[in-house]
Amino acid sequence: MDIFDKIAKHMGPLGQHQKWSHGYFSFPKLEGEIAPHMQFKGKEHLVWSLNNYLGLANHPEVRKADQEAAAQFGMAYPMGARMMSGNSKYHEQLEQELAAFVGKPDAFLLNYGYQGMVSIIDTLVDRNDVIVYDAESHACIIDGLRLHMGKRFVYKHNDIESARKQLERATKLTNESGGGILLITEGVFGMSGAQGKLKELVELKKDFNFRILVDDAHGFGTMGKTGAGTHEAQDCIDGIDVYFGTFAKSMAGIGAFVASTEEITNFLRYNMRSQTFAKALPMPMVIGLLKRLELLKSKPELKDKLWEIATALQKGLRERGFDLGVTDSVVTPVFLKGELSDATAITFDLRENYSIFCSIVVYPVIPKGMIELRLIPTAVHTLEDVQRTLDAFSEVAEKLENGYYKENQFAIA
Repeated sequence: MDIFDKIAKHMGPLGQHQKWSHGYFSFPKLEGEIAPHMQFKGKEHLVWSLNNYLGLANHPEVRKADQEAAAQFGMAYPMGARMMSGNSKYHEQLEQELAAFVGKPDAFLLNYGYQGMVSIIDTLVDRNDVIVYDAESHACIIDGLRLHMGKRFVYKHNDIESARKQLERATKLTNESGGGILLITEGVFGMSGAQGKLKELVELKKDFNFRILVDDAHGFGTMGKTGAGTHEAQDCIDGIDVYFGTFAKSMAGIGAFVASTEEITNFLRYNMRSQTFAKALPMPMVIGLLKRLELLKSKPELKDKLWEIATALQKGLRERGFDLGVTDSVVTPVFLKGELSDATAITFDLRENYSIFCSIVVYPVIPKGMIELRLIPTAVHTLEDVQRTLDAFSEVAEKLENGYYKENQFAIA
């Protein structure tokens, strides 16, 4: 079969739909935060798909820092990789402040989150090492695993007994190979909103010799008393050996960081090929990230407002009978029974008739016959936004149950 035919067969009905979200948002030029109300094809929509947890994306202090740094340095500098000519005191300052905030001795800046996690895994292990990982790990972790030339064992999602069994298997192999064991999980799983059982995994160190790598993209800035992350929320900071966070969520920026001991971060600095041979993060972003981190630490009311909105949204949905799964974070999944055609019709209906835009998740990310509408609360949503969404979801759920979407055709435009 021709490779294009294979792709067309794989895409199925989804391949008939037009690209992405079938249109483009325009962002209002505000002096304050980016509001969750966006213009989409000339019509205002309430949006629940913005990775802007703390509302920093258009915060006036952030904009000022970004603009002043761009005016001073331009968007090009520094011109080179960190190891060569691309280092600066601002890069090092950001690393030091991030490390202190998440409770680790040192940190290393990364240009991108996804690529960063892939490269961390590739760098930390060799063919003699064994990786044990959660079954619902993010795609970036899975891609990192694919580069691993040694053994890897998967345990059932958030199942500590399953993790124990896989650690037993891994221990037998490493006793023979002389290698080590790296356990990988997430602080907050982005699709389900469930926290990884970090503290319970750390407890397994009493019985096994292994290191823990945590991807806390959705936990950094949202979890814990100070927002330091899920390891802070679960009181197991010291037990996490390698902590990974991104700037694309709570920090409303680009890039990521990895925090650990000085020995490990220095090893990564000199061995992560994707960073060694890549241009450093631009100066305006680094200086802007310093301001974002300052606000994250000095304005706890931003995280408090985020949780107020998330709590109201989740409480309201549950009271109306919606299935939110096992989320215990601000990530708010809404699970419905239906097929792909129902899923596209629901999102179209929400978008066009209720002016509400949210992300849709279907098979193979979740089981066949299920639909997930994923809502991302932010500190710039309002309780009025929550009420409007609750009312719309109740109507849409009733339509789905009554077969409205199977009887009516929705043109995807």
